[in-house]
Amino acid sequence: MAGVVDTIISWIFWPPLFQLVIAPGLVAALAIVIFILWFERKTAARVQMRVGPYNVSPRLGGALQLIADLIRYSFQEPIIPKTVDTAAFILAPLAMLVISVVPTAAIPVSPLPWTWPIPMEHSLLVALALTTLSPVFLVAAGWASNNKFSVIGSTREAFMVTAYELVFIISLLAVAAPVHSYNLVEIVEAQAGWRMFAILNPLAFLAAFIAILMSTSGFPFEIPESEHEVVAGPFTEYSGLLYGIDMGAAYIKRYVMSVLLTIAFLGGWKPLDPQPGAGLLAGYIAPLVVVLVKATIVMAVMSFFRAVYGRYRLDQAVDLAWRVILPMALAGYALGLIYGYLGVI
Repeated sequence: MAGVVDTIISWIFWPPLFQLVIAPGLVAALAIVIFILWFERKTAARVQMRVGPYNVSPRLGGALQLIADLIRYSFQEPIIPKTVDTAAFILAPLAMLVISVVPTAAIPVSPLPWTWPIPMEHSLLVALALTTLSPVFLVAAGWASNNKFSVIGSTREAFMVTAYELVFIISLLAVAAPVHSYNLVEIVEAQAGWRMFAILNPLAFLAAFIAILMSTSGFPFEIPESEHEVVAGPFTEYSGLLYGIDMGAAYIKRYVMSVLLTIAFLGGWKPLDPQPGAGLLAGYIAPLVVVLVKATIVMAVMSFFRAVYGRYRLDQAVDLAWRVILPMALAGYALGLIYGYLGVI
């Protein structure tokens, strides 16, 4: 019996499976997204003095509202119009959800080699490449809906992706230049002693932070799903659980990009420094918790913007990207090159 239990535990904590399915993968993503949804509602209600959302189930901190939404999305009938491309209409949100989590396979949460799910030599490039895949399925979902509002929302998403995915990539490459490596473990280790790249290279960090908001339609950039102009954007024809998956995938992508931002700019698992021979708790779980806490704080800051900022127009957001944020990211990359040339890190 003991052998069976040991085998099950070894499978559960096998890095490729644990990373993708449990943490920092799907299970951790869902748990943190649920907390962020609660935090976002409560913060916006408090700041904007919205009495109803702020006082719902006060003894449970508003948890009943989340449970009610989950029940509603789970049991509401998903309506599939006759005019849609049925296969693409159903598969696009599911693929978007899965692809949103896949980058966690390339993101280390500990410096110990036995915890890495894949070789780390080019892990930054792999993670960046995987984060750019999910918007393709969002555009496909809107196109498959065969609805003019959905197509407009998808077109808006295409504009956003074109403008801000490039910014995010350039900003994160700015941390690879001074380290002379695309290895995320080496990038984290270079930030020992609280020398976080968010402090050393604030231009790249700020550009990446804004790019995450834009790439995941966070306020003030909730433009593809702008209900005042295009109903619900790419999700206009979606209902029930499929709609919940569509909306949840954006939050999961924001979570994954926040984890990557934490690794690249906020020191990852630092100040912890697990040594070879450390066990599961000290060598894997503790660094993982540090990374997730930092990523959750990043997401909470992003959620706070919903309460204090209005929504940008599409032209304003794209103009901001090309005229301000892209030059900021390039300046951050240039600063990273200078650090690398001078051997500062």
